[in-house]
Amino acid sequence: MNEIARILDQMDRAFGGEAWHGPALRKLLEGLSAEDASRHRIPGAHSVWELVNHIAAWNQIVSRRALGEKVDVTAEMDWPPVREISDAAWTQTQERLKESRRAQRSVVEQLSDNQLTRRVQGEQQTYSMYVMLHGLVQHDLYHAGQIAILKKAIPLEKKATA
Repeated sequence: MNEIARILDQMDRAFGGEAWHGPALRKLLEGLSAEDASRHRIPGAHSVWELVNHIAAWNQIVSRRALGEKVDVTAEMDWPPVREISDAAWTQTQERLKESRRAQRSVVEQLSDNQLTRRVQGEQQTYSMYVMLHGLVQHDLYHAGQIAILKKAIPLEKKATA
């Protein structure tokens, strides 16, 4: 197995399943209503919905950078706001996440192992394509852990208000 195949495997496990650490990101989002996804359960912390928007945004940013584009990330690009809270909007957000992952995967599939040493311009430093792609997997898992904790708070919150 070449390194690109190993990176794709890690991306797939983190997003779609059979992750070593526990539930993959897609599994964590199952069964969440728009209302539950939009709630700010911890003061000063992001909602699940905001985290999903952020993850999708970074799939797109990393895809663009992998294709050689210099991307200057604005605050709104980094943390796209939730503009409407409805079941339809939540479904669209989840579809946007899936599409951003499909597109990201497609970009990575086109790379060769030789391209992994290519330097990529980040916000304040350059790093290798290898580091950026592994960083994307780490980023997704970090935020998946946050989502898992927020999701566990839902039953507790509902019991407290009942």
